Amino acid sequence: MSMLRIRFAGLALIAAVFTLAGCAAPADKQAMTVAKTVVVTKKHPYAVGVAVRGGSETTSTSSSNIADADLKAAIEASIRETQVFREVVQGRNGQYELAVNVIQLSKPSFGFSFTVDMEAGWTVTRVSDNQIVFRKAIASTYTASASDAFVGATRLRLAVEGAAKANIAQGLAAIGGVDL
Repeated sequence: MSMLRIRFAGLALIAAVFTLAGCAAPADKQAMTVAKTVVVTKKHPYAVGVAVRGGSETTSTSSSNIADADLKAAIEASIRETQVFREVVQGRNGQYELAVNVIQLSKPSFGFSFTVDMEAGWTVTRVSDNQIVFRKAIASTYTASASDAFVGATRLRLAVEGAAKANIAQGLAAIGGVDL
């Protein structure tokens, strides 16, 4: 083989690897939003503000992550869908505040199936007296397989979104099971 052919083959191989690896994409807020099918035992007649922290932005050098703003938007949309609270307001302008703190988001580096584990602390505080009325750590897991997406970066994003959606569903169901 000539040196030119070897170099061309090497470049083609590198291009194929980058094509299959794909670029990291952030978790999509619509994909993390739960539907009305999530059962909440009690629908609270109060307004709630939502605060989220502990997430991180997806950068060109990182794998798929969940930004605080996107998780907040997904939780707010999920509250509207499930009607666990009467309405969502901004800041501490409601009767309650829901604070969600992402504690852990563990992601694999490679594989055919990507399993993502997420743990978040969910706290509901009554705004009038700063009394914590609900606190729970919610752990969720989601696996995306090669049949879900061929490209690894897409498969990882799907797993991250699935773990977040499961976490939101469990959190809202738990809040819907308590008296406020």
